[in-house]
Amino acid sequence: MINQLVSNIKKTGAPIVVGLDPMLSYIPEQVQKKAFAEFGETLEGAAEAIWQFNKEIVDKTYDLIPAVKPQIAMYEQFGIPGLTAFKKTVDYCKEKGLVVIGDIKRGDIGSTSAAYATGHIGKVQVGGNTFAPFDEDFVTVNPYLGSDGVKPFIDVCKKEQKGLFILVKTSNPSSGEFQDQLIDGRPLYELVGEKVNEWGQECMGCSYSYVGAVVGATYPEMGKVLRKIMPKAYILVPGYGAQGGQGKDLVHFFNEDGLGAIVNSSRGIIAAYKQEKYASFGAEAFGDASRAAVEDMIADIRGALENR
Repeated sequence: MINQLVSNIKKTGAPIVVGLDPMLSYIPEQVQKKAFAEFGETLEGAAEAIWQFNKEIVDKTYDLIPAVKPQIAMYEQFGIPGLTAFKKTVDYCKEKGLVVIGDIKRGDIGSTSAAYATGHIGKVQVGGNTFAPFDEDFVTVNPYLGSDGVKPFIDVCKKEQKGLFILVKTSNPSSGEFQDQLIDGRPLYELVGEKVNEWGQECMGCSYSYVGAVVGATYPEMGKVLRKIMPKAYILVPGYGAQGGQGKDLVHFFNEDGLGAIVNSSRGIIAAYKQEKYASFGAEAFGDASRAAVEDMIADIRGALENR
């Protein structure tokens, strides 16, 4: 699947991913009212509003972007109806030709990781039938438990030709409480990066590994170091826009050919209509506001790469 992601990025010229992380507060009133009129102010109503919101954003942006990244927690908070909306979103995005990165941040003891991997990027046997339950193309993985927690995901990646993005240096302010701690004089995130590079050598695509890394846009100097440590790992870069990252901060995450990284923006795109810059679109045209935000993000990153 890494080959498909690289192909989509080359085709669109847009090394970006739209984070489909909907909160009810992001969803315009007219969308909520329509959903609640049909399903009531219930979990089902909330899930329907989320699904319709996602569909409009995807419809207005899919031709510009290579991938989307739904964060499963935003759906799980609405229980089973929310998970149904998650699955509908995954399937619809794939129908549109988008690569889907399931932001699930799983990682546990071996048998539990194996079950997570099966559920999200693998297949499960039920009697004489085989099913792909959630069927994302990539998932995010927490490596805190070490190889025991990661290898089951890698095994499924090899079998199904799916992909992983392993947390290495995250964008949140307190990430350094653990990730920056020195071990034999080196920060932990560097050691995790070396392990990602090692794991990635087991399953290479044409140019990059099926095993990628998550490195936050808010730490560009660390990204520069990690790019060298993981030369064949695609880097998923959260933290653009709302968290402060800008195109000029991200050039070192990319290789000289302009590949090697994909930058995520979530609320900066899906809730663009709430920003002053895009307020003229209004809530009625929230999808058009999202499209404009995508176009501006692409221009920012392209410009930064061209001028580095």
